[in-house]
Amino acid sequence: MAKKIKKIVLAYSGGLDTSVILPWLKEKYDAEVIAYVADVGQGIGELDGIRKKALATGASEVVIDDLRKEFVEAYCYKMLQSGAIYEKNYLLGTSIARPIIAKGQVDCARKFKADAVAHGATGKGNDQVRFELTFMALGPKLEIIAPWKDPSFELTSREACIAYAKERKIPIPVSKKKIYSRDRNLWHISHEGADLEDPANEPKKNLWVMSNALEKTPAKPTYVQIDFVKGKPVAIDGVKLPGHVLLDKLNIIGGKHAVGQDDLVENRLVGIKSRGVYETPGGTILYRAHQALETITLDKDTLHYKQQIAHEYAQLVYDGKWFCPLRNSLDAFVTATQKNVTGSVRIKCYKGHALLAGVESPKSLYSTELASFTMGQEYTPEDAKGFIRLFGLQMKGRGRS
Repeated sequence: MAKKIKKIVLAYSGGLDTSVILPWLKEKYDAEVIAYVADVGQGIGELDGIRKKALATGASEVVIDDLRKEFVEAYCYKMLQSGAIYEKNYLLGTSIARPIIAKGQVDCARKFKADAVAHGATGKGNDQVRFELTFMALGPKLEIIAPWKDPSFELTSREACIAYAKERKIPIPVSKKKIYSRDRNLWHISHEGADLEDPANEPKKNLWVMSNALEKTPAKPTYVQIDFVKGKPVAIDGVKLPGHVLLDKLNIIGGKHAVGQDDLVENRLVGIKSRGVYETPGGTILYRAHQALETITLDKDTLHYKQQIAHEYAQLVYDGKWFCPLRNSLDAFVTATQKNVTGSVRIKCYKGHALLAGVESPKSLYSTELASFTMGQEYTPEDAKGFIRLFGLQMKGRGRS
C-alpha cells in the first residue's frame, strides 16, 4: 500500500495554472500544501500580493525565497565562465533558473518535513525534466507530483482552469488576456506562443519587455566597462557591485539599445522543435566581455579545448543536469582556466549590438612585439622554413602519390 502523502511543497508562481493546481492538490491528496515562491528576479509586479493570493487559494504556508544574488553568482556566473551557449544562440535563461528553484523546493520540503514536491510544468516541454532531475538528485526520497501528467487532471486548458476557479471561488489573476507564454528572471525573458508559433512571422514591435524595439534605440551608443576577477564580473565603470545588482544595471543599459534579442527555433530535450524569442541584454554584454578577456588571457590550447567543453556544458544545463557529477567535474576544469581571466573590458552598446571597444589585463598573453608585422629578435623568419616543411610533410607526401 502506497504511503499517504500528508504535505506537499508546490513551486508557486501565482499565475492561473498554479492558482488552480494548489487547491486541486489539496482535494486529490487531502494534504497540506505549502506554496514555494522563488524570487529569481521576475520583475516588478509578479510577486505583488502573492502571499495573500496563495493563502486565499488554500496554502497552509507561503515561503518567498529571495534567490537573486545566489542565482546570479552561483549559477549564471558559472555558466558564463564555461562559455555555454545552446545551439549557437540561446544563452539558457530559463534552463539555468530551474535547478535553483527546484533546489529551493527540496530545502523547503526538508524544513517543513514534507512528503512530496510538485510543479506545474507540462508533459511536453523541457521544464518537467529540469525540475524532476533536480528533485531526484537532491531529494530522492521525496514523491514527485506533476499534475499535467496525471490522467485525472482535467484542467489542461485556460478555459477549464478559469471554470474550476470560478466554481470554487478561487481568486485568480485579473488582467488582459495573456498573448504570449513568458518566463522572466534576472538573466532573461522568453516569449513563446500565439503568432510566434509560426517561424515565418516576424516578432511584433510591441513584443519586447526588457528591451527597446531596434527602431526605438538611441542614435548614440553607450559605453560600459566591466571588471573581472578570475572570470567573475565584479564591477561596472569601476564601481563594485554584487552579482544581482550588476546584472540588473547591465539589463537596463543593454535593453536601452536592444542588445541580446534573439529569435530562434530550438530543439527541445523531448525532440520537439519550438520557436522562442529571447531578450538577454545584460547576459549578452557579459558573454561578449568575458569572451574578449579570455582571448588575451588563455593560451591557445586551453582556449580551444574550453570551446569544446562549452558545448557539453550547455547541453547539461539545457537538459536539467545541473546537479550531476559531470557538471561538477567540468566546473573544476573551468575554474582552473579562469585563474588569470582578470582585467577590464569596454563594451559599446549600439543598435542591437554589444561591440568590443577595448580589453586589457595584467595577466595578458598578448605581445605587441610578437604581433607586430615588424620582425624582431623574438621571431626569426628562417625558423619558419623548417617548421613549415615538417608541418606539411604528410600533405606533401600525399600530393606526390
